[in-house]
Amino acid sequence: MTIIGAALQAAYRRLAGCDSAGLDAQVLLAYALDAERVYLLANGTIELTGEQQRCYAELINRRAAGEPVAYIIGSKSFYDLELAVTPEVLIPRPETELLLEEALRLAALTPVCHAADIGTGSGALAVTFAKHMPGSQVYATDISEMALRIARKNAKRHGVCIEFLQGDLAQPLVERGVSVDLLMANLPYIATEELDGLAVSKYEPAIALDGGDDGLACIRRMLGQLPQLCREGAWVLLEIGADQADKARRLVGETLNAPCDVLQDYAGLDRIVRFQIGAGV
Repeated sequence: MTIIGAALQAAYRRLAGCDSAGLDAQVLLAYALDAERVYLLANGTIELTGEQQRCYAELINRRAAGEPVAYIIGSKSFYDLELAVTPEVLIPRPETELLLEEALRLAALTPVCHAADIGTGSGALAVTFAKHMPGSQVYATDISEMALRIARKNAKRHGVCIEFLQGDLAQPLVERGVSVDLLMANLPYIATEELDGLAVSKYEPAIALDGGDDGLACIRRMLGQLPQLCREGAWVLLEIGADQADKARRLVGETLNAPCDVLQDYAGLDRIVRFQIGAGV
């Protein structure tokens, strides 16, 4: 038999090429045992059953092959919630939490906020926003029905009411005459030619990553929809690539005649474009 401590040490060695080998090994063993990570640290001498060893070995092999931990265990922490994720949706990133934090700050300035999350994927932004702003009306769109199934599951799990609509970017909301005070979007922003060289493209859905020739195709199209969706003075928050700030500023200025700010992520990289509808008029 193998004890917990020895199993973890063997997994650390197997995952030596992963940036987060120690954490990954612990998360996967906790998942295999249906336990908390703190249990592993406090019970290193407890023996694993044969079935537990086999299950853990399979999980470690999948991770060693490059499969993201979130897809292996079917969930990912985002802000202060645990969200279901599958290969049909992008795995939520810590960088996107910055967009959420700014959205919550801006929404607090509006008595009753009508907010939209365009390209919602797992529903990370929409669900977490709705959880923290229970008096708001929240809409979420995605072109993928499979993604919307995951987003609806997360909304139900966390007890929030969101109107989910399938369609291209903001078009489902425009067609229904919806008006919003706040718009959030983490749209695909990787240039097509760069995708194949990135590890993220091996497992995560291309539809959530591919931003066209310059990485801004989806953002460009959505900006054209905003005059029909956003009220005067509405705030817009867009996640972008670290090298896209200047292009995004020009695009917003040309399309909406609005000046915009760029917020940096926790690594000091340009990450969020923030502007207000009608601010340039």
